Amino acid sequence: MRKVIISVGIVVFAWILYAYTGRSVSKTDPELSITHSEWINTNSACNRNIVGMQPYMRAADYHSQEQFHKKLRGYFQAAADAGYFREHTVVVLPEYLGTWLVVSGEKRTAVEAQTISAAMLHLVLSNPFQFLIALPKSLHEDDVVAAAIFRMKSRTMAGQYAAAFTALAKEFNVTISAGSMVLPDPSVSHEHTIEVNTSGPLYNTSFMVHADGRIDPQLVRKSFPITSEKPFVSSYPIDALPSYDLSVGRTAVLVCADSWYPESYEQLERLQPELVLVNSYCAGNSTMSSLWRGYDGSEMPEDVDANDIGRITEREAWIKYALPGRLKALPQMIGVNVFLRGELWDLGTDGDPFFIQGGELKAIPSSDLGGIWSLCID
Repeated sequence: MRKVIISVGIVVFAWILYAYTGRSVSKTDPELSITHSEWINTNSACNRNIVGMQPYMRAADYHSQEQFHKKLRGYFQAAADAGYFREHTVVVLPEYLGTWLVVSGEKRTAVEAQTISAAMLHLVLSNPFQFLIALPKSLHEDDVVAAAIFRMKSRTMAGQYAAAFTALAKEFNVTISAGSMVLPDPSVSHEHTIEVNTSGPLYNTSFMVHADGRIDPQLVRKSFPITSEKPFVSSYPIDALPSYDLSVGRTAVLVCADSWYPESYEQLERLQPELVLVNSYCAGNSTMSSLWRGYDGSEMPEDVDANDIGRITEREAWIKYALPGRLKALPQMIGVNVFLRGELWDLGTDGDPFFIQGGELKAIPSSDLGGIWSLCID
């Protein structure tokens, strides 16, 4: 019995040693990898514009709040240096931009893992007690492990995300559609704080941050999660989609797949925004050039031609059935859709921004890495 106790003690000590070591964060300056920056329509007198920002993110950029803020600040500074920030500017960022703060403060092995599954395993093994506390709150989801991980890290993620974007909005005096992140039942009751209810459902949520650093209490939660999200992300009624009365114009935000469904545009017609911003993430390298496999996660709308499945490319399907195609019926609305790009474990990324004005898709050069584009409204 004594030997058993000693053996168990050694195992527990080794586990604790493993869990609480190896969390040092590199202090190097993040690499921006900006390969493209341009005005889409030149107008030197423009004082209202939308800046589409495609940050090229790496897992190491999420290892601390300082690294995350430093990386994004580099893009905002580049936009400021290019003269893109005007009297009334809104910056739109991609889906899932904040989600990978789940590895903030974690062991370097999680950040440097080859696959997202391995990274998640390191998070569980290095946070055993926190994970066990979050686990009972996640038993109703199909992917119990992912749900518990996001719940156990949610307060840290929300705090770091809020701190980064309130600081950027105030420093550069711009409004920010700050991409999205997965959080349990988030809310904003204080101007600069995102709160979470760890017992609530997980939502893929987008936040609007005003130029004075206030986080708008109106949140946009994804209504049409895709297949890979459904095991742990809940949907939210599309008729609850809000609009924002910004200095740049009345604005609505859709999260990625929501831009593919007629119900979203029925809500937009009720809201009558001047601007429609879409935060997107397209997983998999070279996905946009692959043949389209049809709608993902929800039933295909009746106005979609099923013969296009396997015949047109993913990018052609985005242009036909998502924001570019569907705003043709609403030419009074200006649309911008940006995608997350980067090197994030084995997830892969793809997609170039879409800018739509007067119902027409603007032609822009492709950028596989980071990019910044500015569209004048006036």
